[in-house]
Amino acid sequence: MTVRTNMQSEQKIEVQTGDRFNFGDNWAGFLSTLDEEQIDAAEFSLKRMLRITSLAGKTFLDIGSGSGLFSLAARRLGASVHSFDYDPRSVWCTHELKQRYFFGDGDWVVEEGSVLDRDYLTNLGKFDIVYAWGVLHHTGRMWESFKNICLCVAPTGKLFIAIYNNQGWVSRYWTLVKKTYNRKKFGRILMISLHAPYLLGLRYLSRVLTGRLSMERGMSIYWDMIDWLGGYPFETAKPEDIFHFFRKSGFVLEELKTCGGRMGCNEFVFQKK
Repeated sequence: MTVRTNMQSEQKIEVQTGDRFNFGDNWAGFLSTLDEEQIDAAEFSLKRMLRITSLAGKTFLDIGSGSGLFSLAARRLGASVHSFDYDPRSVWCTHELKQRYFFGDGDWVVEEGSVLDRDYLTNLGKFDIVYAWGVLHHTGRMWESFKNICLCVAPTGKLFIAIYNNQGWVSRYWTLVKKTYNRKKFGRILMISLHAPYLLGLRYLSRVLTGRLSMERGMSIYWDMIDWLGGYPFETAKPEDIFHFFRKSGFVLEELKTCGGRMGCNEFVFQKK
């Protein structure tokens, strides 16, 4: 049995037992609504955080590519892209975007892989940009994944990650919500019913009032809500803990965007010394 088949079987069992959210199906729903404005927003977020106007001549590793949106954004900015994901359906989504926009392109590779597989990462080589936005906290072994991604960063390369903010008891509450969502169909219905007025209604209202109807990074309010309610495994970290870990691993913090102590992700761009 191949490593790929083992990985697919493991992922399928985890979803069936409620130990993992079906991320790929959620991304497939997101792709059905993707438009040019969202792709532009994704490109802008990369340019802003990486402080660049182009990625021409750079190599870009998209860890946990999900929908493939940011692999697409990096490719449109000129990077040579390697995308991988643990979830087979997410790999399909990334392939789908490549087919739509860069059919037959040899500078964009899409495949299945796990950030917890050190041998796989070592064989990939080194990249100028290593990108893992909102991914590593869903591995079930977040701190181990931090160690592994350091293997992929080229000398003076950059590491761009986003990790859920640790809110103490609030984070423990959301862990319970996510477990309930994934265990039973009734749990999904109950969690959506209880939280949609806040996660969907109030967020949409705030965007109407501020005139910002589109979400940052080209995301969708609805599919982002489903991802938040179901996204399990689920781990969190304080910004200072992330900073200290990567400083000890030979990185310098170059850019930081926090969620202000609230629910959401803190974003970090580190440069390898």
